[in-house]
Amino acid sequence: MQTQLPVAETTKTIPAEQRLTLNNVSWDTYEKLLDAFGEHRAVRLHYDEGVLEFMVPLEAHENPSDLVGLFICTLVVESGMDLKCMASTTLRREKLKKGAEPDKCYYIQNESLVRGRTVDLEKDPPPDLVVEIDITHTDIDKNTLYANMGVPEFWRFNGAVLTIFQLDQGQYQEVDVSPTFDWVPKDVFYHFLKQGKKIGEAQAIRELKKWIEQHPRSSA
Repeated sequence: MQTQLPVAETTKTIPAEQRLTLNNVSWDTYEKLLDAFGEHRAVRLHYDEGVLEFMVPLEAHENPSDLVGLFICTLVVESGMDLKCMASTTLRREKLKKGAEPDKCYYIQNESLVRGRTVDLEKDPPPDLVVEIDITHTDIDKNTLYANMGVPEFWRFNGAVLTIFQLDQGQYQEVDVSPTFDWVPKDVFYHFLKQGKKIGEAQAIRELKKWIEQHPRSSA
């Protein structure tokens, strides 16, 4: 049985994001805005063929985002996998007229290809795993955006439900378990989030490490 966080605690009473969407924005304007805002800013930009969304994350967005990141990093490290964290690095493909600043993105399977240097998506493979927290409505079709970028695995969390997508022939198909962490049921993720609220995030990580010890990755 899938355990879900109460929707009322996450999506109904607490604001999570502030959004502004503009239409008919050129790629050149999008790039100029990125340069004007600089790297150290609160607002995140997503661009998809003329549609530009500005999003300012609030605490109800950032806390689950960080918890998802802790969950992924703990699984990777404790299971002996490789990892390059890209956080909300701007991912842009001019040829596709698409750009994104996801909540989290990671190189895991292809980490060795980009280790120790700046990623160039015109030459390098896309991140192996991208995570987006979307508690409020977004006008950007992120499934299509990341699928067109060729991201193999995409996680979306709406504050209550985690949906996992795997790229298949250029389109995302929803799957029950992560292709990267195929030995980890979703219930482990929900329990981790619940424990983070109940006993604290540090103790939740300790519990997760114990679970990983008891349920080792078979290919490790």
